[in-house]
Amino acid sequence: MNQSLMKPLRQQNRQVISYVPRVEPAPPDHALKVEGYRDVWQLRGKYVAFVLMGEHFRRSPTFTVPESAQRWAAQIRQDEEVDE
Repeated sequence: MNQSLMKPLRQQNRQVISYVPRVEPAPPDHALKVEGYRDVWQLRGKYVAFVLMGEHFRRSPTFTVPESAQRWAAQIRQDEEVDE
């Protein structure tokens, strides 16, 4: 096929967006700790992980199941250990 007749891929130079964990002083007062999970809190009907790193907490994106939030927290802990 002739290359000049082919359509270019759309959004070739689109930047890849990755999630940057929020840094917070502590989980909010209205968050409810989920029993059976080390780092998971319920916030507005969704599950969020808060992982203490140094003097601040890192907050995960929201999840619909607590297992996903705990997996995120475990991954953050593992990644931080590798970096140090």
